Amino acid sequence: MTAATSITVRVPLAIRHRPGRKTVVTPIADGVAPVTTRADPALLKALARAFRYQRMLDRRTYESVTEMACAEKIDRGYLGRLLTLTLLAPDVIDAVLSGQSKVLSLPILLAGVTESWDQQRTALWADQ
Repeated sequence: MTAATSITVRVPLAIRHRPGRKTVVTPIADGVAPVTTRADPALLKALARAFRYQRMLDRRTYESVTEMACAEKIDRGYLGRLLTLTLLAPDVIDAVLSGQSKVLSLPILLAGVTESWDQQRTALWADQ
């Protein structure tokens, strides 16, 4: 009879706590670091939803914001504020996606953003 053998595998990793979830961070493999982002997950999710809802309106899946809010079971006012995120300047959206700006947050953007891209840039990056 052969003796039972066991193999122990050790993988160095770190667990980072982020708001609402834990993230496993693996070590650098083959000299290439994993792609990470410091972007706010709530803001990313809101942006994705805003563009999804706008696409539904453009395709006439729903005839109005009120109809969509009822179908999606969310507050009409919140849906309207989410849709204003689609009016952000492209470079502002890039800053959100890459997590470059510490000033940008969902409450700030939902509070109201002007339609002028130049005014958005001035207002959002005035504190940086």
